[in-house]
Amino acid sequence: MRYLLWFRRDLRSEDHPLLSLEGEVLAIFIFDTNILSKLKPDDRRVGMIYAMVSRLREELLALNLPLQLYFGDPVAIIEELHVSHRFDAVCASQDFDAYALERDRKVSHLLSFHTLRDPYLFDPNEMLKSDATPYLVFTPFYKELQRRYTPQRHQAYTPAAQRSLVLTCNAMPTLASMGFTCKAMPPPDPSTLLEVLTCKLSEYSVLRDRLDADATSHLSVALRFGLISIRAVVRHLLTCKGLGIETEGFFRQLIFREFYAHMLYHFPRLERENFRHSFGGVADEEKFKRFCSAQTGVPIVDASVRELLQTGTMHNRARMIAASFFTKDLLLPWQWGERFFAAHLSDYDASANILSWQWSAGTGIDPQPYFRIFNPYLQAKKFDPDARYIKRWCPELLHVSPKNLHDEAWLQAHTISSYPKPMVDHKSAAAEAIRLFQH
Repeated sequence: MRYLLWFRRDLRSEDHPLLSLEGEVLAIFIFDTNILSKLKPDDRRVGMIYAMVSRLREELLALNLPLQLYFGDPVAIIEELHVSHRFDAVCASQDFDAYALERDRKVSHLLSFHTLRDPYLFDPNEMLKSDATPYLVFTPFYKELQRRYTPQRHQAYTPAAQRSLVLTCNAMPTLASMGFTCKAMPPPDPSTLLEVLTCKLSEYSVLRDRLDADATSHLSVALRFGLISIRAVVRHLLTCKGLGIETEGFFRQLIFREFYAHMLYHFPRLERENFRHSFGGVADEEKFKRFCSAQTGVPIVDASVRELLQTGTMHNRARMIAASFFTKDLLLPWQWGERFFAAHLSDYDASANILSWQWSAGTGIDPQPYFRIFNPYLQAKKFDPDARYIKRWCPELLHVSPKNLHDEAWLQAHTISSYPKPMVDHKSAAAEAIRLFQH
């Protein structure tokens, strides 16, 4: 068999389903112009992916498997390769956002297309209810997944004997030649990430929401781009569990990632439309501009946005607080916020981002009632009690006491140099959101 091995969001050589296929192969990675053309020239994520691909190329070369690199439209490139070399099939890991599904559908019209279960533990069509419909609520989904789970789910793939198709190894395009001014950024080391995770697991369930603690796994980028397999993470959790370390809280979060991917697969319209409720927000460019420039006057919200803009990351609790404020206090369309996050998150994953925004807006699948609205000041008081997170990202607030930063009335009544007053009154804004949703 002659296979075209298409690396995408699986940029590693260990525990890889593509490398378990025996036969004559050609390994490729495509810098997709349909995606890249929408990004700014200085987008830091392109530099990060570029470094990941460079490292993958070195790893595969050590296995005598040259990685061929292309820049352009994937459908056209694969068609040209198939015409030149007559492959029996193109093989790639699953991807469930609308663009990926349409792209893969077009490729499947050219030659046989095999998708391999790699980013997730279960295929979406495996996790259905007895009536063959998908689960719409996470907890039943989680319980059923636990019931169906077997050790085979996390077994590592065994590399097969592969013979690379003999081609002249093409040169890697430079960032500049692709139109980018960013620099290559060193990717995270997966083995180090798992070592760090071990130290955090025992208190993960207690501290993961604390904004002032370094208690999260930092695995999101590695999982998003497949620098480490989901199976390797589960195997590591099992090792830790055998040592008496609590792992359930973290495993549950991994399955949330799975649940959201399945939902987007079954309901692709979620990328654009509410699943429930007709209220779609109120378009207000000025409010949107103030949110995106971290000038809302609400310290925890502005700190969250600044973390995103400066680092490409945002703490998960901060994402929830910011998204609730965006959709309920500012009444802006969740799609605007989703696109803003998509433009800046280094770990951007369509299913996780879209479904999380719909959850915050109260319009999504997993039933989050529209009348449950986060109070950003109470959230900050609970999860950043000493305002360390706020002051890290908003240094102009260093001289203000945490008590006052968590007090909306105080912020409205006092003038802080170089920092605006809160742009909305939370109680009034929340009441208006509930009124509009009820209509």
